[in-house]
Amino acid sequence: MSETTEVSTAIDASFMKHFEADVHNAYQQQGSKLQSTVRSKSGVKGVSTTFQVLGKSVAGTKTRNAQIATTAVTHEPVECTLTDYYSGQWVDSLDELKVGHDERKALALSGAYALGRKTDDLIITALNGATQTVGEATEGLTKARILKAFTTLNNNDVPDDGERYGLVSPEQWNQLLNIEEFSSSNYVGEAYPMINGSEARKWMGIVWIMHTGLPASGSDTTAAHTCFIYHKSAVGHASGQDIKTDITWHGDYAAHFVNNMMSQGACLIDPKGVVKMTVLDNPS
Repeated sequence: MSETTEVSTAIDASFMKHFEADVHNAYQQQGSKLQSTVRSKSGVKGVSTTFQVLGKSVAGTKTRNAQIATTAVTHEPVECTLTDYYSGQWVDSLDELKVGHDERKALALSGAYALGRKTDDLIITALNGATQTVGEATEGLTKARILKAFTTLNNNDVPDDGERYGLVSPEQWNQLLNIEEFSSSNYVGEAYPMINGSEARKWMGIVWIMHTGLPASGSDTTAAHTCFIYHKSAVGHASGQDIKTDITWHGDYAAHFVNNMMSQGACLIDPKGVVKMTVLDNPS
């Protein structure tokens, strides 16, 4: 092995070790905002997994010395298919000598953000598969509309256990701030550290999260976003391969190719636990 090859191999080993650690840490700290708000399953083997929807159990009575009647609780499996995703960048060898910042860290953040956005996109797509809606597409996000959604979840016996989430765009976040009870609430901040890089508040037993990746429609006066109120148990996220980094040296390019990859999927488990609202961005 030539001296040049030995040096290149040593650089590859060190570069890969530190870069992969940086990507993993950045993804955990600043990647997905929504993974912790849904049911999550890791270490999945194969191309798919299933989440179970449990039916309601019924309590009954019995007479003295009689046998207790059993209740058949239904189990409805929902399949969640995993897909492979990649995010790659070139790192030119000489460019690393010229830039005035930590290029490895910058690329690690870029890859983590890309994978984090994809994780959230999968979850939002699953949420958007729900058909339960409240209000009209010609309305803004009002207190009355939120109360309708709240009532819908209650009528469906969705648990009010602190694991309900409201997902809104920046435009709808501003509309919420016009509601006195919401704007005067305390920021949850450190109480919800899993909601990365996003402003959040808790109101009506719902943790409200601002997100820029919600489905958009219309333009000008008809511009709108689809917002969601959901329970954690209503959506599933599965991971077959957590973030993995592969780095290879390409002498013909005089550069490293850095590839971040993961295998994930998301699915709607219980449509009754999700309420959709198409909300105008600028209601009159």
